Amino acid sequence: MTRSRLFQPVGIGGLTLANRIVIAPMCQYSAVEGHMTDWHLIHLGGLALSGAGLLTIEATSVLPEGRITYGDVGLWDDGTEGALRRVLDGVRAWSDMPVGIQLAHAGRKASCEVPWKGGHQIAPDAANGWQTVAPSALAYTPDTHAPAALDRAGLRQVREAFAASAKRAARLGLDLVQLHAAHGYLLHQFLSPLSNLREDEYGGTLENRLRFPLEVFDAVRQSFPDRPVSVRVSGTDWVEGGWTIDETVAFAQRLEEHGCDAIHVSSAGLSPLQEIPVSPSYQVPLARAVRQQVNMPVVAVGLITDFDQAEGIVATGDADMVGLARTILYDPRWPWHAAAHLGARVKAPDQYLRCQPSRYRDLFAV
Repeated sequence: MTRSRLFQPVGIGGLTLANRIVIAPMCQYSAVEGHMTDWHLIHLGGLALSGAGLLTIEATSVLPEGRITYGDVGLWDDGTEGALRRVLDGVRAWSDMPVGIQLAHAGRKASCEVPWKGGHQIAPDAANGWQTVAPSALAYTPDTHAPAALDRAGLRQVREAFAASAKRAARLGLDLVQLHAAHGYLLHQFLSPLSNLREDEYGGTLENRLRFPLEVFDAVRQSFPDRPVSVRVSGTDWVEGGWTIDETVAFAQRLEEHGCDAIHVSSAGLSPLQEIPVSPSYQVPLARAVRQQVNMPVVAVGLITDFDQAEGIVATGDADMVGLARTILYDPRWPWHAAAHLGARVKAPDQYLRCQPSRYRDLFAV
């Protein structure tokens, strides 16, 4: 047996993961009025048997108007909580993999059609559409409907909605909450000077642009005690004059001071003008820059598909964990195959033990 770094345990706050493979949140756009369906039971149930260290439930909206699409999962009332509980109960009956949830609000990027029907924004007065909100009344693109700028009451409503959803997550017994502050959604919109044109204490300087995301983090942290809270960030907008990696580092340091347990570094999503240098591991340098300036664990993500590539990211200290999304949709047994390739071990359900290849006699010996 080799000593693969990828398959060594890692801690996030008081939670210990069996390995450093994180299943990142992946929207399925298959909920009904925010309620999870049997699709989510099938989808999450399969991933919970993959051998990864952590499963993260997709972006889950804290308010109906915070959904990206009308098919997004929500956690804003007893009905959406009950639907999520039903799915969790089904998953937990057959897997002890830790499960986290990403709490989100899409801001000006809400009220959209599902991707396989084009993904375009739906007008507020059309079926399945609604009025969006944002830091400033600035549309995502010239051909999309302008959001309403959040006033004091609106800011309070959003902040309290995040806190309420975090309390529901605690009641559901979820192992971790992740706050979505990336990919051009509401909290990222407050961070970036391209989308935040406010002239009050929530706009302008970096300190002001950090203010509302930090307020939301504090509310979530207080509502989800004794368990880890992480944040997903975009390390850069990839647009001149936009959010930068230096600002991301500053945000990460502030989050750590406020009790953040881990940070997941992605990028982009804020502006259609983004110019992304897409290639394998293209976002890893962003994770590395953050990792060098904080003590909390860092998750790297972005076109991580190869077993040696993932091993190298954690073995060199660029990040503490790797996040997989499309990769693990394509190959739901990626952690098994990675463990076999790296000479490590991985947990498999009893029902699948007899599929262990004869050349990997210790693969499932966990």
